[in-house]
Amino acid sequence: MLEISSRKVAYIIVRAREIDAKVGRWDSPGDVADAETILEARRGDATEGELRSFISDLNDDEKAELVAVMWIGRETFGVEELAEAIATAKEEATTPTEDYLLGIPLLADYLEEGLAKLGVDPGDEEEDIYRPA
Repeated sequence: MLEISSRKVAYIIVRAREIDAKVGRWDSPGDVADAETILEARRGDATEGELRSFISDLNDDEKAELVAVMWIGRETFGVEELAEAIATAKEEATTPTEDYLLGIPLLADYLEEGLAKLGVDPGDEEEDIYRPA
């Protein structure tokens, strides 16, 4: 059905949630992060960079499928239109996929909902990603 594995999508969901959990900085740039400011977005924060790199490294088919899953979760396309959504994602790819997806509010929710509509539950993979090795 999908070339992209549910584990890869689960990784993107987890990392997107981590980025969404961050808040804008309120302290001065020279301050050191402490327990009260650890969830603030910081210039040196690697989470977004890692996610951008991960998405960028996917092959073209996986990128198109990832966008299609998000569109299905957002209800831009229905489940029965998966092939059309994938084709549209390939045809309309004018910007890097990572830029497009990371600019979408609720990305993690849309991906999770899209997978659910396609009958895929990434829950176990998400738990494994959260659980330290």
